[in-house]
Amino acid sequence: MNDDSNAGGRPTGQIAKDKRQDRLKLALRENLKRRKSQARERAGFMSASPASDEVREGDEKSPDK
Repeated sequence: MNDDSNAGGRPTGQIAKDKRQDRLKLALRENLKRRKSQARERAGFMSASPASDEVREGDEKSPDK
């Protein structure tokens, strides 16, 4: 009988490789979440600026002048 304590009889190097892949996947997911959040924040700031420009353009075109 084998006294392998690793999962499924896989070589120890393969287990380490799988753990590394899992860490990389998790890091990639977290990075993507962070980048999406930052993009949403930037989009929120960008949309406020053109809206204020539109109001000024509307004031300039008012018939009261």
